[in-house]
Amino acid sequence: MNKNIQHLKLLGIFHYVCGAISLLFSSMFIGHLVIGILMIVSPETMASDGDAPPAFVGYLFAGIGGLFLLLGLALSACIIYSGRLLRNQKMHTFSFVVACVECIFMPFGTVLGIFTIIVLSKDSVKKLYGIEVDEETNDE
Repeated sequence: MNKNIQHLKLLGIFHYVCGAISLLFSSMFIGHLVIGILMIVSPETMASDGDAPPAFVGYLFAGIGGLFLLLGLALSACIIYSGRLLRNQKMHTFSFVVACVECIFMPFGTVLGIFTIIVLSKDSVKKLYGIEVDEETNDE
């Protein structure tokens, strides 16, 4: 049991680190959002050779930049929260789902997601979460 708790605490720390990295990379979309807002509010500042870009380009930049910024922030928050839950052995399903979503983001998210899925799939870890498991299979 002590080994499983140690694994969960270590995974929690790695989730904090991965969440911070994800937060850092998702903040690059702030630039797209700012450029889009500048195109909407003051198109003459973006004019080259006297031609201002069409208004839809500004809305496109702001919309896509804002969308990816919000998605990145939400994912980063979920990863960090999952790290906290792993350290406290709470909400097994939430951490499992976040680990599955993390696998999309190579290379750190994939490695962390796979290790988290492996640890959370163990029967001995499920018992720590208070989940009933078959006694016929034993993976310790």
